[in-house]
Amino acid sequence: MQNPLLNDFILPPFSAIKAEHIEPAIDQLLAQGRQKTESLLANETGYSWANLIQPLEEMDDTLSRAWSPVSHLNSVMNNDVWREAYSNCLPKLSEYSTEMGQNKALYQAYRSIKDGREFTQLDPAQKKTIDNALRDFELSGVALPEDKKQRYMEISQQLSTLTNQFEENLMDATNAWSKQVDDESQLAGLPESTMDLLRQTAQQKDQTGWMLTLEFPCYMAVMSYASQRELRYEIHRAFVTRASEQSNGAESWDNANIMDEIIALRHEKSQLLGFDSYADLSLATKMAEEPSDVLEFLQQLAVKSLPMAKQDFAELTAFAKEKGHDAELEAWDIAYYAEKLREARYQFSQEQVKPYFPANKVLSGMFSVVEKLFGIKISEINGVDCWHKDVQFFEISDESGTCRGRFYIDLYARPHKRGGAWMDECVTRFKKADGIQIPVAYLVCNFPPPIGDDPSLLTHGEVETLFHEFGHGLHHMLTLVDHLSVSGIHGVEWDAVELPSQFMENWCWQPEVMALISGHYKTGEPLPVEMFDKMLAAKNFQSGMQMVRQIEFSLFDFRIHLEYKPETGANIYPILQQVRDEVSVVKTPEFNRFPNGFSHIFAGGYGAGYYSYKWAEVLSSDAFSLFEEKGVFDKQTGRLFMHSILEKGGSDDALSLFTAFRGRKPNIDALLRHSGITA
Repeated sequence: MQNPLLNDFILPPFSAIKAEHIEPAIDQLLAQGRQKTESLLANETGYSWANLIQPLEEMDDTLSRAWSPVSHLNSVMNNDVWREAYSNCLPKLSEYSTEMGQNKALYQAYRSIKDGREFTQLDPAQKKTIDNALRDFELSGVALPEDKKQRYMEISQQLSTLTNQFEENLMDATNAWSKQVDDESQLAGLPESTMDLLRQTAQQKDQTGWMLTLEFPCYMAVMSYASQRELRYEIHRAFVTRASEQSNGAESWDNANIMDEIIALRHEKSQLLGFDSYADLSLATKMAEEPSDVLEFLQQLAVKSLPMAKQDFAELTAFAKEKGHDAELEAWDIAYYAEKLREARYQFSQEQVKPYFPANKVLSGMFSVVEKLFGIKISEINGVDCWHKDVQFFEISDESGTCRGRFYIDLYARPHKRGGAWMDECVTRFKKADGIQIPVAYLVCNFPPPIGDDPSLLTHGEVETLFHEFGHGLHHMLTLVDHLSVSGIHGVEWDAVELPSQFMENWCWQPEVMALISGHYKTGEPLPVEMFDKMLAAKNFQSGMQMVRQIEFSLFDFRIHLEYKPETGANIYPILQQVRDEVSVVKTPEFNRFPNGFSHIFAGGYGAGYYSYKWAEVLSSDAFSLFEEKGVFDKQTGRLFMHSILEKGGSDDALSLFTAFRGRKPNIDALLRHSGITA
């Protein structure tokens, strides 16, 4: 059988890859990897970059490029046969990675290069590669006795299976719920664009009337606009109980035990390595040094934000009362009355601006923004093999005409596609014997799809999401680092990885940018100045409440990993309740099972690291404040950001790169100012 995953492709041959190709390809590549490592280590005469590290990186790259389309399709075109083949490979990949990390001979070979004469002649990115590798060997348990090494491997395999199971349960629970409605009066208050979306969804499922689902564009619209409170309650309850014992879904989708197991295994793994907790282990690869640094940082933000959040909530309660809502404000009332209050206070609603943000206009405008900032050019390439008819493909070239990166973009929500928005790597920049391998990214969102002949229309929040993910993409694609392990986002401390993404969001709020990213989908006219002024006035509307919500997630995540004790278990809900008592202003209903769907920390790499969003926002706000001083399209500052941060990837530590750009260490004041919170 000709296996497309084993061919030396430049871009994945998506249409040729079948589920039955996955396991044989991965088995073969892992066997080759083991063989290659063994033969490289047979060189007793002295190890060097050229005879050990370069060939190992080439091997890693081959495996990564074969696995990338498999993992990607599992997220965007999920089905049972694909899912089974993907899941079967996870323990194998985990075992292989642990084996490499625990290979003592390999560790000693790296150590000999670090201690040898050649090390002083290596470039900074090569030195960083070796230093990171030595640290990662230790974090993989290279120094453990054999029985503990074996246990470490078992834990890693179990974790990889459990985190995948968590994500699958959430996807199944999300897809399983729908509500068909024939009586239009039940949907009173919903904007026309949402009604069209729900009608289209019903038609696609061969149903009459309107079809509600838990996909985010539908869920958010109902929460914000449906005047029938029972409907808001019903969809809210369905959403916050997904994958839990409180939902009507299959019992097998309940993530409760999986969460407990994940936390327990992470703790056991940390203890094997000599760390007090998984929070301590997590910080071994981050900017923050001690758990106390993270907790102090979050407490400091809470102290500044909580008074404002309480005030936001008091105003919302008073407003709802004025509007005849006599009962207590419940979780399913918040978004609805917040939207009404925003309209009343600023004569502005999210729905009014959507016609000015058709997805295609926002996309081309965003490209113009980064072209001005970084001196690059972005062009669409047609005829590329993609996984869905809506996917587009683009190329980035620099001022000299050199291709710097390419990317796929998949914008719209659909069944069997994981929720949320993300950037992932398809190919990483890497210098090989035959030249430089051009980086390729996947950019994925879940925006409302086009309806009939009309384009997809975005809220301003969705515009920010697109800029955010593109910031990650630029970090991956604009790197000039030639060594795989520290190229692009590789090797970047996890609590700095959100710097470029959150940095890019700032341009969505600049008057100079509105003319580029907005254009009414019927007339082409840009967003009117008076409407933009209202948006700006409403920018920090309820930002106190939003800030404490992010602090709640961050503290909850950090504390369940920091405070775990085997004798008492994970205490997920008791700790969440304590955190809410401290920092939350909105009462959470008894049935809420938010953690059961918190895939960022249980399936997405943010375990004991969700605080990174806020940590990196300090960096991104402070970085942007230089543009506020110099001008948002200041060419010199744009190029400086690209050269100091985007091009450097993980070749130096994040604090040094930030300081090189900003001329000083980061400062929290810009974040508080941008959030409308007084420093």
